[in-house]
Amino acid sequence: MIDPAVYGGLFLAAFLAATILPMQSEALLVGILLAGNQPAWALVLCAGVGNVLGSVVNWFLGRGVERFRHRRWFPVKEAALDRAQAWYRRWGKWSLLLSWAPIVGDPLTVVAGILREPLAMFVVLVTIAKFGRYLVLAAATLAWA
Repeated sequence: MIDPAVYGGLFLAAFLAATILPMQSEALLVGILLAGNQPAWALVLCAGVGNVLGSVVNWFLGRGVERFRHRRWFPVKEAALDRAQAWYRRWGKWSLLLSWAPIVGDPLTVVAGILREPLAMFVVLVTIAKFGRYLVLAAATLAWA
């Protein structure tokens, strides 16, 4: 039986984990999978959609954040932002395939917005990365359960 609270919680955790907030959704997905009460495909779909939409929020943040980079209160040091932009310029849109990775993934999605990566290509690459991670995680969890 589909439990809206389970899917709502998973969606919210995946969404927030994809933003610049320090959260994780993988442990929640694994726990729900191990409980065995929900179909794996639906859980992966829910987590994937939430995570991609959270990355889209980062992209929009990136589109607007550049104008504040020289302000004293800006949370990212200018040198760090310059390094991230240089890295993204070097590897280009394909670096978004690493948007699933801890630590570097979320900043990549913000930098993609700063550097005006087209939203359609951004969504395609981030979707591949995010869903790929959840599919591998679900497959490994179910194989070892």
